[in-house]
Amino acid sequence: MNLAIFADLERYRDVTMNKLIVLLLVCGLSTGAFAKDFAQYKQERLITKLLKQQVNQQISLKNSISSILTIYPEQVDVVLKVALDEYPSKYKDIMLGAMEAEPVLACEVIEIVLNANVANASEVVSIAVQAEPAYAQEIVNVAALNSPADIENIVRVAILTEPVVSQAVVTNTANSFPDQVLSVLLGAIKAVPEKVSTFVKHTIALFPTDSEAIVTHAVNSSDKKHASKIVDSAIQAGLNEQDAINAAIAGGAKAERFAQNK
Repeated sequence: MNLAIFADLERYRDVTMNKLIVLLLVCGLSTGAFAKDFAQYKQERLITKLLKQQVNQQISLKNSISSILTIYPEQVDVVLKVALDEYPSKYKDIMLGAMEAEPVLACEVIEIVLNANVANASEVVSIAVQAEPAYAQEIVNVAALNSPADIENIVRVAILTEPVVSQAVVTNTANSFPDQVLSVLLGAIKAVPEKVSTFVKHTIALFPTDSEAIVTHAVNSSDKKHASKIVDSAIQAGLNEQDAINAAIAGGAKAERFAQNK
């Protein structure tokens, strides 16, 4: 009888210890998570206090953001979160201040601003590309990932803002979003219509299996006076002449135009 009681006590002790271990593990994880959240809260309180102090001293929001991020560049997510919470309508000043402090943060800045839903993707891209044109390709990619349905307009605005990067933006974005190559091409054509034949040539070089669709789309989206140049560019890029002409006609070009050129 005593041995049976002793065995029961041993089993009870084992079960109790297992439960205690699990409880301690859970408490440890919860405490760690709480400590992390509390540290984040303290950081946000500190940044909020610093930001308000500077603004209250008549320092511009842009300069305030820039000076804080110069000291705390690793806190860009906290600084921007606080700034956008406190001054959501001044997102442009917040973006410019952040990129002025650390230009390399351009992509991180626009991602945070887009996630805050204080402005549409095209406007954010325009501000960012104008401030940091060297990062135009990366900026467009981040914005397109955030708002894929708006990729045409994102490309158009980026190129309008900094035309010198037009071909680089088209090439990079088309490679990053091959399923939306026609939307990328259309955005570029709308931004710089006189460069349509150049865009067509380079886009066909990237996606030769889509050559005919590219020609048709380009002709359909352009002034018909560009049709012959589009066909010539497609041929130079490797598309068969008759296929290029047929694709242009499918896009709305007049067949007579090409008959005259033969």
